[in-house]
Amino acid sequence: MNRSKKLKLLKRIKMLKRIIPIVLGTLFLTGCVYGQFKPTPDGVKLERTLQLIQGLYVDDVNSQELTEAAIRGMLKELDPHSTYLNKEEVKAMNEPLQGNFDGIGISFNMLTDTLYVMEVIAGGPSQKVGIMPGDKIIFVNDTLIAGVEKNNQDVVSMLRGPKGTEVNVKILRRGVPELMPFRIIRDKIPITSIDAAYMVVDDIGYIRLSRFGISSGDEFRQAEQKLRAEGMKHLLLDLTDNGGGILQIANDIVDEFLGNDKLIVYTEGKNQPRYTMNATGNDELDGGKLVILVNEASASASEILAGAIQDWDRGVIVGRRTFGKGLVQRQLPLPDGTMIRLTVARYYTPTGRSIQKPYENGDQDSYNMDFVNRYNHGELFRADSIHFPDSLKYTTMVNKRTVYGGGGIMPDYFVPIDTTAGTVLHGRLNGLGVINRVAIAEVDNHRHELLEKYPDINKFKAEYTVAEAMTSKLRKLASEEKIEWNEAQFTSSRPLIFEQLKALIARDLYDSSAFFRIINEESDIFKEGLKIISDDNRYEGLLKGEGSNVGQN
Repeated sequence: MNRSKKLKLLKRIKMLKRIIPIVLGTLFLTGCVYGQFKPTPDGVKLERTLQLIQGLYVDDVNSQELTEAAIRGMLKELDPHSTYLNKEEVKAMNEPLQGNFDGIGISFNMLTDTLYVMEVIAGGPSQKVGIMPGDKIIFVNDTLIAGVEKNNQDVVSMLRGPKGTEVNVKILRRGVPELMPFRIIRDKIPITSIDAAYMVVDDIGYIRLSRFGISSGDEFRQAEQKLRAEGMKHLLLDLTDNGGGILQIANDIVDEFLGNDKLIVYTEGKNQPRYTMNATGNDELDGGKLVILVNEASASASEILAGAIQDWDRGVIVGRRTFGKGLVQRQLPLPDGTMIRLTVARYYTPTGRSIQKPYENGDQDSYNMDFVNRYNHGELFRADSIHFPDSLKYTTMVNKRTVYGGGGIMPDYFVPIDTTAGTVLHGRLNGLGVINRVAIAEVDNHRHELLEKYPDINKFKAEYTVAEAMTSKLRKLASEEKIEWNEAQFTSSRPLIFEQLKALIARDLYDSSAFFRIINEESDIFKEGLKIISDDNRYEGLLKGEGSNVGQN
């Protein structure tokens, strides 16, 4: 067995060692629910109420809907993350984390009631039969979908189906006068979690992780190995907008950076004894610089990873305070295939910081308005608007510098939201899909010429310029969407809009990684992270608590 296979096997063994106790704990707890917990007077009261409604209420009632409403109501009173899921919600929740689904293997956009194929997954069913990016799907199984108001979920339900079943589509392709019929046999389609992996400069790599799914650990290591082979010594790990996923996968990725047996995270609750997770790997970067990019939408598993790296002084966290989702849910299946996700513990970083932001039981509105509150308080714009009492100050494990608790992970270097480019006009053009539609039309009309002139993303990024003629196309579509055109706002947002157009065109021509190679040039968090990782003195200073713009009074 070669070294690569041995390492992969060891990783899987370590993963199983972590997962088995949790699975057994879930099974034990579920067994308790069904086997050992005796009905309480309150439980009998609920059951009696349902019986009275069924037996005496003036109209027919749906007992299943009443039961589900009662369960949802009870859980809502507990905390913002304890929830009830019906069978469809269970399926929808699990799918993005399972690593695959059954389908035809495309990513698409619904624009002006037309389905545009954006990307064809390599080796998938659609690629095998010859479907190409830029194709427009007009019919699905003899049902017209073009020009008919359908949302993404409607189309997904028509294209997906069990592996081995077939779906017949008719496609309109530029340059072909008649509709082209295709018979596609559905298959397992992988859900990837690495949006981009590329070399930024000579020895600095960039990986963007969008979720922590079941295959994310393997995907991350493959991306890491590929970049190391291209000369990577230092890494920018982008967790912005990563809402989390499977806890064990976060620990699996932290393994790539921390030394063996270092504490990654622990959980504890009233009815759950302290459970610790320790690193079992080696530092695959060999001490190379590590900068993790986060923002207010980085949550849960993202916060566990960032918190462990920060607490062990292994890397620098750059961006804005993360979401603050630090409650542990246990998934408890019910006999009919539905599920309760019940909060049983809290996550704590190695220094003892609770990741969970404050909340009031049952008050979902104020909890969900947290982002607006941060905006109103100025936290998203100015580092000096963020102050911490002494009780929320913690000391890191190695360099003994100050880090902060109170919910979420506060970065070592704060990057404010840029409000100069984000005008009302840009928001409307972006939100109503105008920018995306102009980009798709450009590729649709000139795909062959563009690929001939720019055969790879490097040449495209260096040489392609968005033509001024795009402005008139934006104006025309804006008028059709009844968007009021404001010339001053367009002038302010023009660099961002044109960069978005270029990035979207690149994604359509190449892949999602190409999109981030370009759009990152407009990301203040990315640019600041790159400055820090490129400057040895500044990087080391931040790890020693010097040069931070956080927590200054």
